[in-house]
Order: sequence, then C-alpha cells, then structure tokens
Amino acid sequence: MEWKIPLADVDIGAEEREAVDQVLASGWLTMGSITQEFEAEFAQHLGVKHAIAVTNGTAALHLACLAAGLQPGDEVILPAFTFVATAAAVRYAGAIPVFADIQGEKDFNVSPASIERHITPKTRAILVVHYGGYACDMPAIMQIAKKHGLVVLEDAAHAVGAQLQGRSLGAWGLVGSFSFFSNKNLTTGEGGMLVCEDDGVADLLRSLRSHGMTTLTWDRHRGHAWSYDVTNLGYNYRIDEIRSAIGRVQLAKLDSNNELRRSLTTYYRQLFEQAVPELTIPFSAHPGLSACHILPILLPQGVNRKAFMDAMKADGIQTSIHYPPIHHFLEYKQLETAYPRSLENTESIAARQVTLPLYPALRPSDIEVVVEAVRSAVQNI
Repeated sequence: MEWKIPLADVDIGAEEREAVDQVLASGWLTMGSITQEFEAEFAQHLGVKHAIAVTNGTAALHLACLAAGLQPGDEVILPAFTFVATAAAVRYAGAIPVFADIQGEKDFNVSPASIERHITPKTRAILVVHYGGYACDMPAIMQIAKKHGLVVLEDAAHAVGAQLQGRSLGAWGLVGSFSFFSNKNLTTGEGGMLVCEDDGVADLLRSLRSHGMTTLTWDRHRGHAWSYDVTNLGYNYRIDEIRSAIGRVQLAKLDSNNELRRSLTTYYRQLFEQAVPELTIPFSAHPGLSACHILPILLPQGVNRKAFMDAMKADGIQTSIHYPPIHHFLEYKQLETAYPRSLENTESIAARQVTLPLYPALRPSDIEVVVEAVRSAVQNI
C-alpha cells in the first residue's frame, strides 16, 4: 500500500551511497578498519570506553546476556511490554525471563517497585528497556540491583543518543545493547552495537562475536597474525564494512535528527492537547533527553483499537502497535503458567496503545493531518 504518511522513514542520501561505494572500491567488505572507526566514533559519541559492533540488535542482546554470566535456571527480570527479542535473548543463554509490570499510563517503562517484587533467590539480572527512547528510572533500578547483588543490562534499541542525568542510556549497566534496524534513529539496515566500560567484558564480547577466535581475518590480512586459537564457544555475529560505513554517516546525523524528533513530538503534544484532550500521550515532562524513537498514544477507554487503526488506514496514515505483550504469545504462555504474576498496567495499556508516524522528515503539516485524522476517528467510531 502507498501510504500518504508512513509510520517511519529513513534518512539515507548521497553521503551514505558514497561511503558504501568507497568500501566496495576498497575490495575489503568483511569486518575491518571501517568497523573499527565506527566503533571508536560510537564510543566517543556516547562517552563510553568500549563499543563492539555486531550483526543486529538481537545478537547484541544475546552477547550481553552471555557477558553477564547467565546460566540455565537463572532468572532475569524484564518487562513484557517490549519486542520479543528482549526475552528471547535471555532464553538463548538458558535463563528464564520473569516479566515485571510497567509504571502506568504516563510512563510505559518497567516499574522499579514491580522489579523488586519479582526478585527471588534465582534472580541474576535485571534487563531494562528504554521504551520509545525514554529513560527508565535508572537511579532506582541501579539501587535495587546493588541491594540484591544483581547485574543490570540495558536494551537501548530505541534510545541511541538519549541521556539521563548527563549519562547516555546504555551506559548505566554492565552492558548496553543497541539496534540499527531500518526503522531506528540510526540505521544500517541490520546491525547493532554493544557498549561497556569493563575491559574484560569488552574482550569477552569481541571474542564471542567472532567464533571465540583470538585473532580476526583483518588482523591476519594486515600481517599481525598468521593463525589463531579458539578460547570459547563464540558465534558469527560480525557486522560488515558496508553497514559500518553507513553507520558512520548515520552517526554524524544522529544529534540533529534526534532534535528534529523531539521538536516534532512537542508539536504533536501541543496539537493533541487542543484537539483530542481525552487522548493520553505518555512521557510528558519525562526526565532526561529522549531519542523520541516512536510516538505512542493511549486511546481513551471504550475506543475500539482495530476500528481506529482501520480509520487511520483509510486516510492513508500508517499506524502500528508497540507492543503485543510477550507473555501473550503462544511460545511464552508456558512461562506465564510456570511463573504467574500480575501485570495489570501492562494488560490495560497494551490493549489501548497505538503508535503514530514519527521520523525526521515528517513535516508539521503532516502532523496536522495525523492529528485531525485521530480526532475524527476517536469521535466517530
């Protein structure tokens, strides 16, 4: 379908194409010097010591779980109101995802109080998700983790360039994970990044990324090594030079594009306050600097969500849902049976949440069209 206003769009232009052409002309396509430059620039941008590029955000989450030392039978507390990869990565490590509730209608992030209620002797880690690019209550969560001796991991897939108290999201816990999927604020099509401060953790992540090998093909190409050892059961989670080249250009645009997203989000809020005051837009006056990855809304009680989304579609406006709760999926219902819990806020909010278009090239006039379509749909269905 040809959308009049799509949900998301990419900012890809001549600079990205030139960067890719330079890689192709170099004759070296697999992970090498361009990736190393991307990692160094990303680390500097976020103010962290180490950045390790990988093939996608799910791979980043998996390696973060392994770096945290998760073992079969360990429990990891995370929200159910996230993309399924967050929980899948925990299970890849053999651990058990335990779903905590979210804060409420004004904040879709995981609740620190709910986290603490779900801690058991088997709990090993807390995996937070910065929903929509808005910061979780990291000071409270870090305090809980310290009190109970737990590791904190961050799923910052939505939050590249976001901060809380001057610290980048992804840089609060042991390891932060980012996604560069095509709808993300920084995109390489597929791709991801891990960040951390600990030298030993960084070395482990680099080894796990590439089959557990002690040297890389790039090292041998440069004559720095002629063979290698394998010191752990690693994976082929490497990124390539083409995506890293795109990532470097995207990183240079990140701050300005995030600022555009914040400005557009503010305009949405202003218009909705006047046109559809019964609508709830979460994260109003939220602390920190958001990446404003998506524009989530909460429909008023009694509004049929499918009918609303069908009405928006009829107007040529693409909408989505972020997210169907993980514990509703067939694959995860067995875990819900094994670990019963109350997720009252998650259940209520997930049934009413809708995501509206948001991307840097969105024009104020487009937002005005979206807001009018929302007003009409809410009043007429």
